[in-house]
Amino acid sequence: MNTPSFISAGIRFTCVDCGQCCTGSPGVVRLEKAGVDALANYLGKTAAEIKQTHLTRHGAAWRIRERENGDCAFFDGRCTIYPVRPTQCRTYPFWFKNLRSESAWRQTTEECPGIGQGRFYSEDEILALVHEDMESDAGQASR
Repeated sequence: MNTPSFISAGIRFTCVDCGQCCTGSPGVVRLEKAGVDALANYLGKTAAEIKQTHLTRHGAAWRIRERENGDCAFFDGRCTIYPVRPTQCRTYPFWFKNLRSESAWRQTTEECPGIGQGRFYSEDEILALVHEDMESDAGQASR
């Protein structure tokens, strides 16, 4: 990935529990096996119960079910699984699609009020999160 220059100065971000990334347009929130296990443990259920009640198949992988309006099934005014949220959620807003250009990043900052606030992420930390999300996404094909 050619690093856009605006990332080199670092970015401030903190989740403000607004739900903008959890609600609205339908999307796919992927879960790797470790994520399914962590979710089951956190909710005090078996992985089989979690798959039956909260997840659905997405190719060879799993995804979190959504409500009819596109909201994540685990969003109830705030994320109810925040401590064990999937890699995809944990790495937001530092996704490749959001950071690929300044215009894509500007659009993301308009949607996410936590950008520009809180913790400072260095360029290296941002790139590590981008790679982590991309690796998680690529790994879904083998699950």
